[in-house]
Amino acid sequence: GSNVLRMSSGVQIKTKSSAQKSKTCSPESQPKPSAKLNPKTIDPFRAYSQPSSTFAATYARGGIPCRLVHGSVKHKLQWECPPETVPFDPLLLTLAEGLRETKHPYTFVSKEGFKQLLLVEGAAEKVIPLLPRLVPVLKAALAHADDEVFGRGLDALVQLSAVVGPSLNDHLKLLLTNLLKRLMDKKYREEVTVALQKLEHCGGRVS
Repeated sequence: GSNVLRMSSGVQIKTKSSAQKSKTCSPESQPKPSAKLNPKTIDPFRAYSQPSSTFAATYARGGIPCRLVHGSVKHKLQWECPPETVPFDPLLLTLAEGLRETKHPYTFVSKEGFKQLLLVEGAAEKVIPLLPRLVPVLKAALAHADDEVFGRGLDALVQLSAVVGPSLNDHLKLLLTNLLKRLMDKKYREEVTVALQKLEHCGGRVS
């Protein structure tokens, strides 16, 4: 009898409610919970989103050592190991890539992860050698058509500037065209102006 049951539960996976039931009733025929929660296996648009972005693929493989924890009021990030022990290369670059994501939970994990990595002690000396690779990734977020992606890129840039100070100056000219373009858009004028003031404050003169 149990074989028949198991097969039927496999068929029922197509319908939502019975899928939930069958998942809880016959754990032995189901994938491990980690696989079940893996964003790749539950993405209904998987066929359309190939090739998957670097960030989504790394997240699916478990290569991002932090997860989103749903809170009743606000979400938070939980690290599998203390962020100060994590190698900035490649994680900070991967999180910066993730700023261009538009799907949950990638959007939250990349934004919050990037911010928290920059807060660890000694972040500056870990980040400065990565700037030549990090700035083009942030530029791609700032050049993105999606307003939220641009906003995340802008926040990340300001956070980065606060950490590395004048070291960012040589790289800023790469980004200024994208910032000035949004400065023309009144929806963003204030936000970009504030960001430019902060960049100038942290790095000295922005010519």
